[in-house]
Parts: sequence; C-alpha cells; structure tokens
Amino acid sequence: MIKNQNFKRNSHIDDLINDAVNNNEGVIGLNGALMVDTGEFSGRIPNDKFIVDEDSSTEKIWWGEVNQKLSEENFDYLLNKVLETYENLPSSYYVFDGFAGDDIDNSLNVRMITKKAWQSLFVNNMFIRPTKEELNDFNPDFTIINAYDVKEENWKDYGLNSENFIVFNIKKKIAIIGGTEYAGEMKKGIFSMMHYYLPLKNVLSMHCSANVSASQDQTTVFFGLSGTGKTTLSTNANRPLIGDDEHGWSDNGIFNFEGGCYAKAINLDKDKEPEIYNAIKHGTLLENVVYDLETKEVDFDDNAKSENSRICYPINFVENSLGSKGLKSAGPHPNSIIFLTCDAYGIMPPLARMTKKQAMYHFISGYTAKMAGTETGITEPVAAFSPCYGGPFLTLHPLRYAELLEQKLNDYDSSVYLVNTGWSGSSATSGSSRIDLKLTKHIINLITDGSLDFSKSVFDKFFNLEIPLNVDGLENEFLVPHHSWDNLEEYFSTGNMLTRLFNNNFEKFKIQDSDILAAGPKTDLSA
Repeated sequence: MIKNQNFKRNSHIDDLINDAVNNNEGVIGLNGALMVDTGEFSGRIPNDKFIVDEDSSTEKIWWGEVNQKLSEENFDYLLNKVLETYENLPSSYYVFDGFAGDDIDNSLNVRMITKKAWQSLFVNNMFIRPTKEELNDFNPDFTIINAYDVKEENWKDYGLNSENFIVFNIKKKIAIIGGTEYAGEMKKGIFSMMHYYLPLKNVLSMHCSANVSASQDQTTVFFGLSGTGKTTLSTNANRPLIGDDEHGWSDNGIFNFEGGCYAKAINLDKDKEPEIYNAIKHGTLLENVVYDLETKEVDFDDNAKSENSRICYPINFVENSLGSKGLKSAGPHPNSIIFLTCDAYGIMPPLARMTKKQAMYHFISGYTAKMAGTETGITEPVAAFSPCYGGPFLTLHPLRYAELLEQKLNDYDSSVYLVNTGWSGSSATSGSSRIDLKLTKHIINLITDGSLDFSKSVFDKFFNLEIPLNVDGLENEFLVPHHSWDNLEEYFSTGNMLTRLFNNNFEKFKIQDSDILAAGPKTDLSA
C-alpha cells in the first residue's frame, strides 16, 4: 500500500521510547514513564468520524450522528493524500502488527501505521502483541493509517465537517486518521470495527470491564459510563482483571479485545487506586498530564491540559491481572453482570436485580449523570444516555446488541444487577455526599461471591427493579429510595423528571418490542 519501505516493524519498547525522546516527541518522567502531549486534541473528535457508504456494509450500518456517511470517491481522495505524505517522509515510520481479541476464534489481525514513535508504543501497549512465529505469518484483517499532520483545507468539498477526519472503509478494510494526534482514535477505531464484525458472528461486543474469581471459574462483567467506577470497581486485589474497557462474549466465554489499559489520570490517587498508580513505570505512556518542567514531578489534580489525561500501559503491568500471570485475558461465561450508574438525582436504588427485559431496556439506555465540574459549562447534574454504554462506537443499531445480550443471558443464565454509585436518599444538589466507595465495594463483593440469594425483596417505585432486603452490612432504609428520602414530594417530583428523560431518550431508537418497552420506568407517579 505504502511504496516507501523505510519503516520499523514491531519495534522493542526501548527502541520506541528512545526514538520518541530523540525526536522530541516526549520526555521521561514519573517512574520512568514516557510523558507526551497530544497537541490540539486530548480526546476524540466524534463529529469528524465517518464510515464509507459502500455496498458491502451500507445496509447493516446504523447511520446517523454516530456513523456519518462519506462517499467512496471522497475516501479515495483522502487516502491518496495520506499515502503521499508517507511516501515523502524524511525518516522511517512505524508499523505495529497485532491482534484485537484474546479469543482465537474471534480475533482480528490489526495493522497500525504511525509516523510517531510514541503512537507506535501506544498501540503496542493497547493491542495483543504477537509471538515471533505469529508475526512471520501475519496478514492484516484491518489497517489504520495515522496521519495526524494531514488536514484537508477544502473540507466542505469532500463531505467533511472540518479539516480533520477519521474515516473507515469496511470494504477496503482500511481506516485513515488526519488532523488529530490523540492516540485514542486508533484504540476506539478498532473497537468500532469489532462492533461491526463480531455481531455478524453472533458474538456480543461490549464496552465494559471484567474480572474473574481467584479460582478463575467465575466471571463478573461491569458496564458503566465515565465516572461510574467501572475501572476502579473491576480492579480488585482479590479478583484478577481480564480487562478494563472492551470485551467480547462468544460461545467460549468472555475475552478482552486488548492487551493493555487506558485509564484516566485526572485526580489519580496512589492510595485509592494503587493498582493503576503502580502500573506507571518504564513502558507506560502518560498523556497530557501536567508536570514540572525541571523535576518532571506530575500533578494529577491539575487539569490545565485536559480533563481527559490518560495512562496507557500493558495489561501485565496490572499486578493482579490474568495478563500478569502469563495467561490469556479471557474467562468463563459470566455469573453476574453489573450495570453501574452514577445517579446524581438519588432515584435509582444502590442495589437491584434486573429481569432480562429490564436488562435489555437499561442496556439500550446506558444511563448515568454528568456531574458539575466534570465538563466545561456543567454547573448542575445532567442526565447522560449512551446506548449499550458505548454509543460513539456502535456500528449497528443498539437493538442488535441488546438482542445478543438477551440471547447470552438465556444461554448461560447470568444474573444482572444495577449498582448506583451516585446518590441515594437525596440528589447531589442537596449538599449530601455520594455513596461511599467502600460501601459500593461491599455491594460488589456481595454480588460476586453469590451471597445475594435473598428470600425477601421489594420493588422500586419508578423502575420496578427488585431490591433485596436484609442484606449484610446494609440498612433496608438505605437500599429502598422511597424509604430513604425525607421529603417524599421531592422524591416523586425528581423521579418523574428522571423517568420522563428515560422515556424521551428511548423513543429515538424506534423499538417496537412491547416487552422491552414494558420493562422501562413508570412516570407521573405521586405519593
């Protein structure tokens, strides 16, 4: 594809780090980690993401805001522009060949082509690294060409929304990136493609974390949007980590898509999250963290560069992970699935069990609340919905993933729980505190050790979720929202507001299944 053969393939991390430092791409900092800045963009640019409208895939794609159309002709123009920049490079570029999916039956051979050494280190950390033998026989199933320095000034003429672009051509099995240096576009680009390919094989692709019991015979899957505690709660000293972000559920069980982790760095506390902090070492990437230019000391609480500062490291850097034990990042079919939400309105129960249809409804909804201060302009809690807890990366309609979830639940009899890590008994605006992390961890332990085989329960007023009672270490009043609120009038007013938001959000999916619709919340209730 690229005629210029001056490239380095699957370089050792020491060589990549040395190249990055020598090329002034970054500096060595905390615990020997490479620290880099990603320039103008420190996060994804979803408005500049496109999928080529071509005959092999167009009938399958969920077209809309997430998946915007670009013509084959415009893609070819941009691809040629990207390739030309590689032909004229004064120095070598980097090629990484590896795998997405730690399941031999459902793996994707990925090729990542980058101009910068640190970006090649990123994909080396994030994807599954091949053996020498696997590398000898390697043929890519999908290729991403990163041309961060290529922009298109005449973007309107080529169907773009700006001079930047991230475009996927499923027929040609190529994606191109232009105008952004943020490496997360490569990680999430492959995730988007796994969201296309795997459901066609009846495999559920998931934006989630997962861990296993110490005996490795029980798996727990954690769904949740940013800020719900997905990474924190799945990183457990007593339960080896499978992965922190992207997984598949096949007939073989749960498997990690990745060979690494991409944890948020903002407000990282080594005492509260030691597993993540201890993963910062030689070979780790720190993106957009604030550090002292002389001492290289990092201030994780400083968001001057970004609220989305990141830490990128191989999965084996997590002390208690399957990867650190030299094992495949995979586990058996899950015993329990946990939907995490940070409900800032205090309406959703701290703990509840879901039916399969309720699981489908809440999976499609993907609810949490964005908190004041987390994003520019947010001064009070704002409800956020992301279908299947990964809306920006879905290529098919959300119902297809929910149907696969139901199929897996029926086949393997997994229990589904909701855990609210936000507020209970009042809203965040009341001045009350968020549910204590230690209490949430206790709830998670009760779920994973199977001790929630309770005989008595009540049903939540608004969502009709089954709330266990007489749970070890938890007061019944705390567990039941309509009992924990002092002001019932305010409880019903707030609950009606939230459930209307749920219903309004669900309408856009145009789902006709009456059982799924019936599993949604009730609204317009009164004391």
